[in-house]
Amino acid sequence: MHGLLLINKPGGMTSHDVVRKVRRICHTRKVGHAGTLDPLATGVLPVAVGDGTKILQFLLAENKSYRATFKLGVTTDTLDSEGTILLERSVPAIGLAQLEICCDRFRGDIDQLPPMYSALKKDGVPLYKLARQGVEVEREPRRVTIQRLEIIDLDGDLVTIDVDCSKGTYIRSLVSDIGEALGCGAHLTALCRTRSGDFLLEECQTLEDLAALETPAPVLLSLSDALRNYPAVELSDAAVSGLKFGIPPELKETQADAPLVSGELVRLLAAEQLIAMARFVPERVKEQRGDYELLRVFVSH
Repeated sequence: MHGLLLINKPGGMTSHDVVRKVRRICHTRKVGHAGTLDPLATGVLPVAVGDGTKILQFLLAENKSYRATFKLGVTTDTLDSEGTILLERSVPAIGLAQLEICCDRFRGDIDQLPPMYSALKKDGVPLYKLARQGVEVEREPRRVTIQRLEIIDLDGDLVTIDVDCSKGTYIRSLVSDIGEALGCGAHLTALCRTRSGDFLLEECQTLEDLAALETPAPVLLSLSDALRNYPAVELSDAAVSGLKFGIPPELKETQADAPLVSGELVRLLAAEQLIAMARFVPERVKEQRGDYELLRVFVSH
């Protein structure tokens, strides 16, 4: 059993808790997820099974979408409602127009400081473990991109927003930064990942529904379908044979549905099965290295 399951993660579980349950359902230990969700969060969690774990590096690189609700006036150590309250401040009278002006500061490319309560590691130790010991370490700001930040609702001290963002964005940190910009602080109270790459919440299965199936096969995406966001390139028989020996294909040995752009990642297929992931680099042919740079080969499929 090889492929990708789209799970609607429930609240109160870690992403690894979901992986453990999928291992039992699919009767295999070879299971991994594409993008950690905090226990508080719900929503889209792609879970790879079998050789599907070999494509996680490409799924992790994709953009995400979230719906988040946060409470103004209260700051916590974890930046969400599961933490200890550090500070309470009065909330100024804020209208939609003022909130919109504030949020505009966080659209586009921004520098974001990762929270201490995160899975990032310092000298091999996850930051959240250090945070639980009362240790705070210096973190480097990271550049992330907020493609869309839309205010959905403002109800007293509760704000709901929709966010489209690049990989590595911490919504808890975004919420905290908005609260500080408003002068009153804030913490996350609810979070749902509504999209991961090309996968939408409506496509996801609950763990209960998955366990009720006689076999997960009907809802298991193939490796090729799991990477449907990348252009498809069909290989000739000669190109497939060459790949078995690590030889990148030439453009004349491939057929794409649409013109390719130099530098973009593509799926190399044979009979609709994923053979390899590659980067289209036609200038390489001048060096007699083919028109594609091989990133991962899946000849067995």
